[in-house]
Amino acid sequence: MYARWLCVCLAALSAVAAEIVDNCKLSSDKVSASEQALLNRLAPLKHRRFETTVKQGADSYTYTFVVCGGVLNGSKSTNEGLVQNRTKDQSITVVGRINDTSIVNGTDWMLLTYKSGEPYDSHCASEPRKAMIMISCNKKTLAEGFMMINEERDKESECFYLFEMDSSVACPPEESHLSVGSILLIVFAVLIAVYIIGGFLYQRFVVGAKGMEQFPNITLWKELGNLVADGCDFVCRSQPRSSETAYRGVGDDQLGEEPEERDDHLLPM
Repeated sequence: MYARWLCVCLAALSAVAAEIVDNCKLSSDKVSASEQALLNRLAPLKHRRFETTVKQGADSYTYTFVVCGGVLNGSKSTNEGLVQNRTKDQSITVVGRINDTSIVNGTDWMLLTYKSGEPYDSHCASEPRKAMIMISCNKKTLAEGFMMINEERDKESECFYLFEMDSSVACPPEESHLSVGSILLIVFAVLIAVYIIGGFLYQRFVVGAKGMEQFPNITLWKELGNLVADGCDFVCRSQPRSSETAYRGVGDDQLGEEPEERDDHLLPM
């Protein structure tokens, strides 16, 4: 019983530890609602891994970036969110950690910063490294185009690694506004639907009508349809309608006078 309880406790602690490692933690002690909202917008990209390789002289470096997740797995994980891997000797340098995160945004961009990386050896007064990832708005993709832009290490302080990528999460939310005409059309359609359905139910269950008589005010609409048809016929008719019929009876008054036939030439002379 005790062993089972101990296993449950260890599993719970492991889950909590994994949750801490696999989530961004904002640097400020008092997290504002706006910062947390920006961090929540990264949820579709959480734990996604991106890589880019950069050549610097004879050396090449591969940078691996994970959104709010650890790059290294298992016991080697130390909250690293972005690491540098030197191809020559496979040495790994932690550039930024997810437990020291800050995030800001503009109209169509977000800037995610991982701080508390490994200290510089001789540059930037040996301060901790820092990774800045500029996420630009691109509605056509969830995430692509991760690349390194620059490493600023010639200053005395505030050095950084700058990266960029495109993602739709950085785009401002689209607000849909209905025009006055759209609202009027919707209201009109609703009124028509209420009139037809309500009138149908009244005619069927109260009046007891059957068939087409269930349609509300069927007589009125028939007369209106006839009037509309007559008006259209009057307006659109290009020539007066002929009163002659296709077939007429043949009477004596319609027969013309036939020329008189003479047979005098048949008599003997």
